[in-house]
Amino acid sequence: MSKLHKSLLKAKTPLSLEMGMRERQVPSGEETDVLVGLRGVSPLAESDSSSASSESSTGTVKPSPSRHLFARPRGPPPRGTSHEPLPWTSFFSQELHLKRSSDEEDVTFHAYITPPGPSGPLFVTHHGAGSSGLSFAALGVQIRKWLPQAGMLSFDARGHGETVVESKIHEKSNLDMALTALTKDMISVVRLAQEAMKWSQLPNIILVGHSLGGAVITGVAKSGELGDKVLGYAVLDVVEGSAIDALESMQNYLATRPAGFSSVAEGITWHLRSRTIRDLTSARVSVPGLLKHEPHPHSSSSAWIWRTDLAATQPFWEGWFVGLSKKFLAARGGKLLMLAGTDRLDKELMIGQMQGKYQLEVILEAGHFIHEDFPERTAVTLVEFYKRNDRSTLVLPPKVADMIKNKQPV
Repeated sequence: MSKLHKSLLKAKTPLSLEMGMRERQVPSGEETDVLVGLRGVSPLAESDSSSASSESSTGTVKPSPSRHLFARPRGPPPRGTSHEPLPWTSFFSQELHLKRSSDEEDVTFHAYITPPGPSGPLFVTHHGAGSSGLSFAALGVQIRKWLPQAGMLSFDARGHGETVVESKIHEKSNLDMALTALTKDMISVVRLAQEAMKWSQLPNIILVGHSLGGAVITGVAKSGELGDKVLGYAVLDVVEGSAIDALESMQNYLATRPAGFSSVAEGITWHLRSRTIRDLTSARVSVPGLLKHEPHPHSSSSAWIWRTDLAATQPFWEGWFVGLSKKFLAARGGKLLMLAGTDRLDKELMIGQMQGKYQLEVILEAGHFIHEDFPERTAVTLVEFYKRNDRSTLVLPPKVADMIKNKQPV
């Protein structure tokens, strides 16, 4: 166990409690999984006491019997005094509106950023379908807690949050949500942010993607468009096999969730009670980005509706995940896969993991939104992953030619 993990557990978990947690078996019903994303993160100051209780493994795992990915776990919602929204300004230092124009469309990407320090890395994130850039807000705070020089760039994908796409050749209902378009978007956001922040060169980058975002960041890493500045990439709770299998349940999930809410606070409460989000602060910062105000002419019960029409993206679902495992293993850079259950590993990833091709972390007590349910634990893992792949810390031996030239013993 690393020093970061030890210090985290020592600070937050008594030994007897930690040992009890290691022995605990997680009931099969305790799983919230909305494959194509939905919400938030964790704390600035509230909660995340549960982070230390999650279990992590880098050993070889075997798939367990499949669980119902979209079943909501039973249990009380997190306690708290307020379900009112939290402002993004408590989590990021700036917001950006990055414009890109082409013959096909004009796009204004909405992004949140906290720039890195002079020697710090930039964590560039991509959320899952239905979510927004605020999905990583509390994670960013926790990353900077453990690595103060780190920065984060988190943006709203097309069709999500406040990003605006104006097509010049298609109707709005025909928004291109193909993986190739999303991958191109993320590369554009990084380059446009570099221009907006007036960076002469990109800082070292760790790509982080959740669910659909995992497929996108894998495509970005494999493209090589960002050069050797990408030290590694981290995929959060998505693998090809289980993702494609779970798509059959997605329409049922969408049919059972509320069409809207009377207030943002009511939406936050629903996410906590349904345990779609398990952390209060996460819900308070991320849920507002999922909703938009659209009063009904004859009722106020659904004044806040979903920003993203997930059902309309169905034609693209399978294309997001086909070939993901192969691309994940083939792309250059350090590789981290974080899962909420061992049943999510498919055969190709199991073989790759046994061959040591990537780092595997399993947090059994998390739902699908690992980074939101356990932001501190996720942050510790990501900071360690960065340090392991940071080439600036490598000390190379002197060249033999230089030693001979300097009359040093070889």
